[in-house]
Amino acid sequence: MVASGTETPDSLQFMQAFAIMEMTAVTVAPDAAPLERRVATLIADDEPLARSRLRQLLEEVPWISLVAEASDGSEAARAIDALKPELVFLDVVMPGLTGLEVLGAITHQPTVVFTTAYDRFAVAAFEAQALDYLLKPFGRRRLSGALDRIRASFGEPCETSSVDRARAALTTSTPLEWLFVRERVRITPVNVSDVFRFEGSDDYVTIHTAERRLLANLRMTDLERMLPSGFVRIHRSHIVNLAKVESFVAEPRARYAVVLRDGTRLSASREYARLLRERAI
Repeated sequence: MVASGTETPDSLQFMQAFAIMEMTAVTVAPDAAPLERRVATLIADDEPLARSRLRQLLEEVPWISLVAEASDGSEAARAIDALKPELVFLDVVMPGLTGLEVLGAITHQPTVVFTTAYDRFAVAAFEAQALDYLLKPFGRRRLSGALDRIRASFGEPCETSSVDRARAALTTSTPLEWLFVRERVRITPVNVSDVFRFEGSDDYVTIHTAERRLLANLRMTDLERMLPSGFVRIHRSHIVNLAKVESFVAEPRARYAVVLRDGTRLSASREYARLLRERAI
């Protein structure tokens, strides 16, 4: 059996799954790349009911092999380095060590799926780093979506590991240096300093660089609070990189147009024009 909720903080209880399980509830997208092997997986969560529920869902997935459970952060860190699982479901807030502290303590670098209670800003940070996460309470459909992406992405190259990106997401005091944008099974890194502007529409942001445009699942308000000070919001739909601004041009009614070095011209709204003036442009 998989470790239950009775384990002590200083013990590790491991499980080996020998039966081939039928996938009865969690489905995999038809175009997902097939895996010819099973993926060693670890669950780390201090809530026994949460561990039990996730275990039940994962036992329905044929390509998942549950190797261990951990009930606190210290136990999780020891198990990850000892067993070297490819996939870890990691609770963000645990006794002993937090999710971030677990990542700082381990040398092995698995693919990480965070499990967390809803936190708008944590979710925005996860999206900015193209990290997989599950909001508690979650069910089969949400888990299935995360597993589809993970299954399809195994073997795909990424310049930065999920562990490094997770550290960046959970270290909220540091402004964003890189954005990671999910494009189907690929993750594309974008250096924030290369961005000319961000254009918002509902819950999405279009990232404009000199070479390309990318769409990220982020709200403008959440993105704005993560960016370095060199980025300025000039409209509810536009944030510009001051390093890419060619000039500010006065317009009627105390407004400004912002001209970027790529030739783009954007009008600042009256409210944000006032903020620009206060910055002594």
